Amino acid sequence: MSRPLTKSEIVSNDREPLILVDASDREVGYLDKAACHDGGGVLHRAFSLFIFNPAGELLLQRRASSKRLWPSFWSNSCCSHPRMGEAMDEAVQRRMGQELGLQTPVSFVYKFEYQARFGTLGAEHELCSVYIGQTSQEPRINTTEIDEWRWISEIDLNAELAASENCFTPWFKMEWQRLREQFADRLNQTSAAPGAEPIDEPGNTE
Repeated sequence: MSRPLTKSEIVSNDREPLILVDASDREVGYLDKAACHDGGGVLHRAFSLFIFNPAGELLLQRRASSKRLWPSFWSNSCCSHPRMGEAMDEAVQRRMGQELGLQTPVSFVYKFEYQARFGTLGAEHELCSVYIGQTSQEPRINTTEIDEWRWISEIDLNAELAASENCFTPWFKMEWQRLREQFADRLNQTSAAPGAEPIDEPGNTE
């Protein structure tokens, strides 16, 4: 069940410069957020975070209805972009605090490139680093970014994805499938342990 929304803060804007990269994650320039998501999208650096509680449940968020891409879709705990000159580990902790009101150790799992269009409104084209972590705290969500949130078990999530996958963002579905298929041991370790490993800065390869 979703909890009450508790704070409101603007944490990004369409003029914010994102980090453009090549397929090997080498920086090739900068472009504002809006332009990065026009048309088929321009490849830029991003991250995606999966936060679990000690019961092994995943924190899901429903994206704000004001979002340009995939508004009101359910997605993973948090996802965003590092800022110009910002290390990935700093970006993950900053955005986790801004969106969820949480600070907890997280660990890098893998990196992948994907592209997904949202009708005629734009697209995501990201080289995305995927992280996992655990917390015993309850989030205090930012209502400018998130409409609802909930904890969900792996069994229930898999059932929902099978029954109504169109309610979830495309990157979340891709990431969750790969985490389950290739990194099940990491998921089990994170769910069972009182905390996660310290953050590891990913290199230029998966």
